[in-house]
Amino acid sequence: MTAAAPDATSVPVESAPSGATSALGAAMPSPETVSATRAIAWACSRDLVLALRAKSEVALIVVFFVLVVSLFPLGVSPDPDLLERIAAGIAWVAALLASLLSLPRLFALDHADGTLEQLVLAPAALPALVAGKVLAHWLTNGLPLVLLAPVAGLQFGMHAEAIGALTVALLLGTPTLSWLGAIGAALTVGTRSGGALLALLVLPLAVPVLIFGAGAPEATTAGLGAQAHLSLLGAGLILACVLGPFATAVAIRIAYK
Repeated sequence: MTAAAPDATSVPVESAPSGATSALGAAMPSPETVSATRAIAWACSRDLVLALRAKSEVALIVVFFVLVVSLFPLGVSPDPDLLERIAAGIAWVAALLASLLSLPRLFALDHADGTLEQLVLAPAALPALVAGKVLAHWLTNGLPLVLLAPVAGLQFGMHAEAIGALTVALLLGTPTLSWLGAIGAALTVGTRSGGALLALLVLPLAVPVLIFGAGAPEATTAGLGAQAHLSLLGAGLILACVLGPFATAVAIRIAYK
């Protein structure tokens, strides 16, 4: 028997029969056969489909990043040497602010239409479903910023080695920002002024990522090498990927108690 899905936000719940058809047209396995990998893939593909239906929101992140990086030099000296020294910090601040634009919608829309409650009751591990959502968020919001990093570096006259360090640092650091934002979004879901509260929670936690991320290209320019900074960013990413799904799942469950 196939369970009818009213829209793309519907997910199978525990009461759904085995082999029920999901909103994406793929058969959701029975509770006994749902694995973490399949749950991550399902949640990620679902959110990617929803993101493709709202391309303007994705474009907003990219346009915001480009505008901040382009307009920031107008407020400081046009000295090329100065702009090269502060280029990494500008790129990281722009990436951090751009990521904050989309974080309130990470769980808010699903909470508003009841989908988030279905995810809590779904026949799959909630941390795995959360991991899929965060992966889709990074693919649609963080990865475009990583791809734009070389363009930003060239705009400020950075050397090739520094541009490479900046790109790798963003590649390692932006997923950590997504996990920090996911935990904050889960804690503020359903609250009034959740966006402002989310920024107050995430910004202090993102300071170490910002410091090490901006320090990697600066260390490369100084001839010291960026290995130490990139190693710390990688360690933070591993820690976020291991603990982030469980912390976010706990925060979501708290919201429904």
